[in-house]
Amino acid sequence: MSTEQLLAVAPRLSARGSGRPPGRGRLRRSDFRWAVAFVAPYAAVFLAFVAYPFGYALWMASKPSLYADLITDPLYLPTIVNTLLFVGLGVNIKMFLALLLSGFFLRRRWWIKALLAFYVLPWLIAAAQACISFHWMLQQQGLVDGLLSALFGIDGPIWFNDRWLAVGANIVAYTWKWMPFWTVIFLAARMTIPRDIYDSAAVDGATGVRRFVHITFPLLANFYLVCTLLSTLWTLGDFTTVFVVSGGGPGGYSDVLATLGFHYAFDTSRPALGVAAVMSALPVLIPIVIMLMRRFQSSEVRL
Repeated sequence: MSTEQLLAVAPRLSARGSGRPPGRGRLRRSDFRWAVAFVAPYAAVFLAFVAYPFGYALWMASKPSLYADLITDPLYLPTIVNTLLFVGLGVNIKMFLALLLSGFFLRRRWWIKALLAFYVLPWLIAAAQACISFHWMLQQQGLVDGLLSALFGIDGPIWFNDRWLAVGANIVAYTWKWMPFWTVIFLAARMTIPRDIYDSAAVDGATGVRRFVHITFPLLANFYLVCTLLSTLWTLGDFTTVFVVSGGGPGGYSDVLATLGFHYAFDTSRPALGVAAVMSALPVLIPIVIMLMRRFQSSEVRL
């Protein structure tokens, strides 16, 4: 056969050879069935325990009259203020102190490593146990009042009979409980910064505060923002701290939205109003979630 005849036959042979291998369609249909079999349980759990409860909660809180009842309730507006203070002060104080302490625990000394092990203990124990301990320390004739009496000869206040003292106790307890967790997170982030950058800065005379301001914080700024947004979302839904430490006292004036919704639903038997109280935080939650998603999608989140 000549070369011209081979070239003429080659396209037909190639076209025949490019066909789908036998059994390829059956293999794909089999893979699809296995994929459905694996995904179906997770989809069912998501629909049963996430989509349905959230949709039902939205339906319960969809009546405008519920929000009119919230506005007229004398506890609702003070609760909004308490929530803003609890989230704003608790998150920012906790995150800033955690960032500073991460630099201290980065030092390579054996006693600092041993101190770190004790420092993370409040985070390791259960939240309810930590908050119960804090509640008992602030009770009348408790540890704090006993120290004030022994060291300064003064009688301590009744912490949970004053609104602002109770709100402050909630913020301090929340900061004390969760600051070790974020300290460890920032410590891990600091360890990813190349040592050469600090060595070059030391040659240029940048040490101490100047090194933190001009090197560490700019490199961790985007990571710090993402962590702060995440912490804000978690703190808005924090229930245990306020419920256990102050119990909403005095008279519900130290409640946050999460605990106020619980009291509406279970203490006054108005579950729809309780759901509406919690859902009233959505105008704040949605922008934070959108901002967080944009940060995750951008390359600026990288250190």
